[in-house]
Amino acid sequence: MCAMSKLLVLSNFPLPELRPRHVEQIAACAAGFCEVVVTDQPERQRAEIADSEIALGTVRRELFLAARRLRWVQAVGAGIDPMLFPEFIESDVILTSEKGLVGTHLAEHAFALLLGLTRGLQRALREPRWETRFAIRAHAWELDGLTLCIVGLGGTGLAVAERARAFGMRVLAVDPEPLEQPPSVECLATPDRLGELLEQSDVVVICAPLTPDTRHLFSAERFAQMKPGSILIDVTRGEIIERAPLVAALRSGHLGGAGLDTSPGEPLSAEDPLWRMESVIITPHVAGASPRRGDRIVELFCENLRRFQAGESLRGVIDKRKGY
Repeated sequence: MCAMSKLLVLSNFPLPELRPRHVEQIAACAAGFCEVVVTDQPERQRAEIADSEIALGTVRRELFLAARRLRWVQAVGAGIDPMLFPEFIESDVILTSEKGLVGTHLAEHAFALLLGLTRGLQRALREPRWETRFAIRAHAWELDGLTLCIVGLGGTGLAVAERARAFGMRVLAVDPEPLEQPPSVECLATPDRLGELLEQSDVVVICAPLTPDTRHLFSAERFAQMKPGSILIDVTRGEIIERAPLVAALRSGHLGGAGLDTSPGEPLSAEDPLWRMESVIITPHVAGASPRRGDRIVELFCENLRRFQAGESLRGVIDKRKGY
């Protein structure tokens, strides 16, 4: 199927985990049945994509409109919202992503943020004085016995659930898909019951993709439904949170804390008040970092390349209308 195909590798990858050796590995996998073009130059990318059947990387609208033969795009990363413009959604071009492969490091980062808040690490780092120990002790939490709500029970949500159970937490989750309830989750509900679950939860972890249904999902109404003093963690997309209500909920104390790897309106300026709030820990969108990530991406792409050539179903296919 792929005998005379052209594979365009958009090598201006946004992920530092993808290195030149990975591009070389991809070219070696494609050798013999695909012409491989590797470029990070926008003008050449627009020229080469015109007759490419496969693209690896982020294909934005301007580039997509120049494509005439494109059949499959493999995104580099799990978040594919930058590519969900109308022309791509309505096309027959297959979109695959890294979904299902990022759960481990995103879940570990979620717990790093959570433990930083519950064990007072943020205060110890901001106020490096021995005298802070009594204030830290007075506000320390144990995770054992607390209730955690996961918003989005995909690969990341499942990894969070497994770790939460290991900490002795009660785990609730919402997801729009009819999933089989895993042993680590006590209650799996549809999104219309989110408010009910928020009222019970000491910790809420956002693990959902950014879609029209999740954009600004955490609004003033949702924050009002959250249990007073609860903690919000976000490791997927900042725009799932509405900024002004978040700041208001933190300032009022209704929200006890927030751990944000992805923030509404990112990148945050140095003057942004969220940086300086004592109840907030922010990391600059680094939860996806892992020394194993580049190898996983290439392994998946090479497997999909083999499947594409053989006319088999691809792994990690995105429903473009749903956005995941």
